[in-house]
Amino acid sequence: MNNTVIEALESAAKQHGARVALKSKRSGAWSEITWSAYRDSVRLVGRALIRLGVEPGKGVAIVGFNSPEWVIADLAAIYAGAMPAGIYTTNSPEQCRYVAHHCEAAVAFAENAEQAAKFVKLRDELPLLKRVVQWSGTPVATEGDWVIGWEALLEIGRTVPEADLDARAAAQKPDDPCTLIYTSGTTGDPKAVMITHRNLTFMASVLCTTLDFTRDEHIISYLPLSHVAEQVVSIHAPIEGAACVWFAESIDKLGDNLREVRPTVFFAVPRVWEKIQAKMAAAGAQAPPLRKKIAAWARKQGLAGGFAEQDGKSKPLFYGLANKLVFKTVRERLGLDRCKVAATSAAPISRATLEFFLSLGLPVCEVYGMSECTGPTTLSTPARYRTGKVGWVLPGTELKIESDGEICMRGPHIFKGYYKDQNATTEALDAEGWLHSGDIGTLDEAGYVQITDRKKELIITAGGENVAPQLIEGMLKSIPVIAQAVAIGDRMKYMTALVTLDPERVVEEAKLAGSPARSVAEAATCAVFKRHLDAEVGKVNDKLARVQSVKKIAILPAELTIEGGELTPTMKLRRRVINVKYKEEIAGLYAGAEA
Repeated sequence: MNNTVIEALESAAKQHGARVALKSKRSGAWSEITWSAYRDSVRLVGRALIRLGVEPGKGVAIVGFNSPEWVIADLAAIYAGAMPAGIYTTNSPEQCRYVAHHCEAAVAFAENAEQAAKFVKLRDELPLLKRVVQWSGTPVATEGDWVIGWEALLEIGRTVPEADLDARAAAQKPDDPCTLIYTSGTTGDPKAVMITHRNLTFMASVLCTTLDFTRDEHIISYLPLSHVAEQVVSIHAPIEGAACVWFAESIDKLGDNLREVRPTVFFAVPRVWEKIQAKMAAAGAQAPPLRKKIAAWARKQGLAGGFAEQDGKSKPLFYGLANKLVFKTVRERLGLDRCKVAATSAAPISRATLEFFLSLGLPVCEVYGMSECTGPTTLSTPARYRTGKVGWVLPGTELKIESDGEICMRGPHIFKGYYKDQNATTEALDAEGWLHSGDIGTLDEAGYVQITDRKKELIITAGGENVAPQLIEGMLKSIPVIAQAVAIGDRMKYMTALVTLDPERVVEEAKLAGSPARSVAEAATCAVFKRHLDAEVGKVNDKLARVQSVKKIAILPAELTIEGGELTPTMKLRRRVINVKYKEEIAGLYAGAEA
């Protein structure tokens, strides 16, 4: 195992220099970057960062869709002794400003004019930010060439001696933090998880060994690189295993790209698997009667075979025939015909979806973890998995279940702490080095972990995004007529909210809206008032990231109370009680939602 990320990339370039490391589609054709060229580009950009004033121990912000430039910028920042800080493309300008300011970035990378404009808009509030590098399209015009293009960046790099970068790289130690992962907090601003060289090289090594990675692996990169899981999948494990990473053109073109790439390893959040399932179900519904019967028979064989495999038993007699008639064709059409590991993580996935793919001879292996443990802490493999369980403990690490059921983990994958937040670090890491996950679970006799609940209140959407409900609720309550708000969206494809109205303000607000309502009850059922309130919520959404935006609201006819069981004695929301009590209203918010 390499000691630092820098050593890992240098080793990969030395051993596999002429092999292809990265592929991306440019002008309709796939272009290639070899391991040697990959390493050389990282070093050149690293030298440019030094000239642009990037200091060791500070951040470098990156926002954009997955591309060679994204990962080169990430690794270049590490070479220069800085900490790359990924930003979600859906983040608002204010959220981009927060990350760049918090990590003290001297340089920010942005994919295109749209993303670069987020920094330009708040330039006056970012005194430490010296340059924005826009890697695609014509750079946004700014005073003093504050935004520059990729080629201009490379020219700057050529003016800096290699020895300057070597000195920065040599000064780094395995336990130094080298990456910042910004994860949603519960009170508004995100926390910055400090991931070390050792965290990343350990994780890459153990995954490659456990999943039996070879240098012939092909991986498609499309999930946000600001998330630790995608960084491990698209940057660090491929460096360790010399795998080839293909960058999808976009989320919308993922299906087409899958068929072109035919990955050997495919990682997806539950929402992606659900969308694939929905499309397949819709296509199956249009099939002729005989084909439907064959498919139903084959899926029965597949499900039985999958569960038999988990129990170490023989598959049904006709499983091979079902595979030949149905499963093989399905996998080819999906682009997963040579996929040896199909995995899911970042959010809970329904058993129905797991069984759907299992019935097609494609077991989806669950992985469980969090940013603070560098991605996974448990994993499943096609040779060892249980449907509904999130796998077994990562080799070389420890996991225990506390008396209250909380899952705790310890090992080389545990983060250094939260950047500039010692109090939060102390809350998460105890004196013995155990990371407290906030998740409730069980560990069975066979070593499989099952997640049963969460102590923490973070919402995890169907797309695997962490959303802090308190932030959204606070923003909604900034609308004067809204008295209380409850954000909804766990395991759902979009955020919604239940709201109550302030009886003291209803009449005035109704008049403003042109509504005849004169009470909370009347306003709750008035279409005119509802349209007015939807417009106010829209203004709030403009200040939120897309994943945080509230798509629909339901107005409750009465306030949430202690007596009603919705609030604790200290006036905190009892979310589980609310979810049960207003299950019909919540169901209505998602009725008719597209698959």
